[in-house]
This record gives sequence, C-alpha cells and structure tokens, in this order.
Amino acid sequence: MAKSRERYVCEACGTEVSRWSGRCPDCGAWNTLNEVSRIAPRSSGLRGGGYAGTTDVVPLNAVKAETHHRIVTGIGEFDRVLGGGVVGGSVILIGGDPGIGKSTLLLQVAARLATQSPVLYVTGEESPAQVALRAARLGLTDSALTLAAETRVEAVLDLIARSGPTAVVIDSVQTMFSDALSSTPGSVSQLRESTAMLVRSAKQSGVVMFLVGHVTKQGAIAGPRVLEHMVDTVLYFESDAGSRYRVIRAVKNRFGGANELGVFAMTTQGLKEVRNPSAIFLARDKDGSPGSVITVLREGTRPLLVEIQALVDESPLANPRRVVLGSDANRLGMLLAVLHRHGGRALYGHDVYINVVGGLRTSETGIDLAIIFALISSLSDRPLPAGLVVFGEVGLGGEIRPVYGGEERLAEAATQGFTRAIVPAANIPRSRTIKTMTLQPVRVLAEALDLL
Repeated sequence: MAKSRERYVCEACGTEVSRWSGRCPDCGAWNTLNEVSRIAPRSSGLRGGGYAGTTDVVPLNAVKAETHHRIVTGIGEFDRVLGGGVVGGSVILIGGDPGIGKSTLLLQVAARLATQSPVLYVTGEESPAQVALRAARLGLTDSALTLAAETRVEAVLDLIARSGPTAVVIDSVQTMFSDALSSTPGSVSQLRESTAMLVRSAKQSGVVMFLVGHVTKQGAIAGPRVLEHMVDTVLYFESDAGSRYRVIRAVKNRFGGANELGVFAMTTQGLKEVRNPSAIFLARDKDGSPGSVITVLREGTRPLLVEIQALVDESPLANPRRVVLGSDANRLGMLLAVLHRHGGRALYGHDVYINVVGGLRTSETGIDLAIIFALISSLSDRPLPAGLVVFGEVGLGGEIRPVYGGEERLAEAATQGFTRAIVPAANIPRSRTIKTMTLQPVRVLAEALDLL
C-alpha cells in the first residue's frame, strides 16, 4: 500500500510545503496553508498526464498545424466571447457571483448543442428535479439533453466514456472529488486533482468541457490559480447579480482573443443576447446633465459606447474622497494632477466620484479625456453639448495620445447618431472622412479644454 504523508497547500496559489507557517512562502498570503493528506508516490493528473500531446521530441517545422473545427452554439454573444464557437477538446471555466446566471446560461448553451449532438449535464449542487424545473422555466423541456447527478470524478469519467457526448457541463467543479485523495471536496488538492483529470479526459476524447467555478469575495475563481492555467478559456461574469444586464468577459482564451465581451439581458425566459450593447449603455436624458459625457471603448474586437459620469462637490474632510466605479482609482489621481498642472483646475478641496454607467468595468486608458471632460462639466455645473463623443489617452505632460482602433470607434459613434467628436489628432482618419460627424483633433490638454 502506498504510504501517505501530510502536506500543507496554499489556498491562494496551490504551493505545497512540508511544514505549516502563518504565511505562504510563495505568494505571501496569510493563513492560507491547509493540511491535506496526499498519497505518495502517486502523481496527479497535473503531473505527467500527457494530455498535451506526444512526449517524443520532434522538430517544430515537422509538426502539422491543425485547424480547429468550431461548433457554433447559436447564441451569438456567447460564440463571440469564445472566438466564434466552441472547439472540440477545449475546457472552458466560467465564474461569477452566486445567482448571476452561470447555470442558466450553460443550461441554455447545453440545450442548443444537444440539438446537434449528445450533451451531458452533470449537476453536483442541485438535484435533477431542480435542473428540470429550471429547464421548464426556460422552455427547454423538449431538449435532448441528458442529465446526471454525480460528484465523484471517476464516476463522471465513466459516464463520459459510456455515453460518448460531444460536450459536458460540470456544475460545479468545487463539488467534484477523487477517490485518490482523502481530503474533502472543495479543498485545494481535490480541486487541482479533479480538474486535471477532467482536462486530461477532454484532451484525449475531444469532448468540450464546461466547468462552473465558484468565486471568492474578491471575485476570483475559488481555489488555486493553477486552475485558470490548466483550462483553455476563462470567462467571468462582471455585472452585479441585481442588474438586469449581464456582461461576460473572456480573460483567457487559447482559441480566440482575450478581453472579448458578451452582453446579455436577464429575463424570465433566461439570458437573451443584446445585439446592440451601445444602446443599453447610452440610456440617459436627451438634453444631458452636468458631469456626463459619452466615450467609446474598445473591448476585444468591438467598439462600445458608454457613458462616463462625474460628481465634483466641495469636501468638508481634510482628505477629500476619491471614489471610482468601473475604472482604475489610481489613474484618477494621476488625471487630477495633470488637470491641475496643465489645465489650471485644482480639485484638491473637492470630493470626486467617477462612475462607468451600466456596471461595465474597464482598464482602458482611452477614457482619460472623457473623465476630464466629465470633471470639468460637473465642476462648472454645465452639461456638455448633445451629440458629442470624446476619447483619448492623457499623458503626464498634458499630451493627448492616440488610442487603438480610432477609426472603428468613430464609425460606431456615427452609427449611433453622434455628430461631433473631440479626439487625438493622430486618430483622425486619413483614408476617408466620416461625413456625418465633425471631427475636432486635439494634441494637448489645453487645446481640449479650450473647446469647452
């Protein structure tokens, strides 16, 4: 019989150590080392699994590059996030807050795929009756989807081998456990071992594997970060569960572009794709209001119009508040310093609040100029002109830098009916002009403020 040995595994990064300490020696997290019992010298599916391909050494020019066949689910926004559809043998991990719609979306996807080929839905948290009740609410009772309630990985792999499905949904991966380990389901070792076995099965059989993952209070997938390295695609729900709209972002995709967005609306019949996302983020007063400005983001391959709101108010505090929702709070401090140094507007005695409307989160620097315009509009209590769109990156020297995909952004703004744009000079189209819009190029912050 194999000899067991006690090890301590970090919940945050998955590092194994032989002795307990209060702080993980690898990632530095406190109180994350948990005792687990591993069987030695058994190697997990993560080590030496061989599912990535042959172990023979071959020249790179002798390897034939295969074109991956994609399976279209029929849900346009979901296919967009994945890069055009699911790829056989790929493993997709999807995470989000409780109640945000992970199981609902995957049940809809599984039902669509079941019209083309067999699909297995493995539920580890709900009973088959509960899944059937959700399917009835979504109008999917006539689906050819097969259902199984199982949490033991070895049993799941046996079901996959006997039924031969094209796609498998595991809801959720935190409930899975392996007989090879004595630790409880949801522990770091069980998560890592179970995921490795599922990934190996997907690579060997060509089955598409969807994994539902729980998230922590910080919004990251619960368990070691090695889970995100093992899978091919990682999707996150970004919106709040209380919002009507759901935004899914691909933070990793080996078969498509990362940072791609899919927008859905939650209805009584499930998640419905939003074909024109810019329209939902532009729901504001026709005449506008002080502190509001429209900008154009570039999320993946899609230009997206969103509203930036700012509120500037005199602060009674010694340290005025700086609150940012949907963007980088540290960058706001930089923009306030640039506005003071190169624009002559001092806001060190004011509370400043910034909000990206619609619950969207972005780290793009192309909204810098829009944030400054919104700050000036709120400070002066005067709305910006109707039909105006603004974008551009602001440098520390007060220069307005160009952003990627300027022509596509302007074309999207023109499609939505905007007639005036203040943009970096380098983003003015040279090949052709947009006849329905008046383009005003700016090179430095002073020029942009003069236009106000």
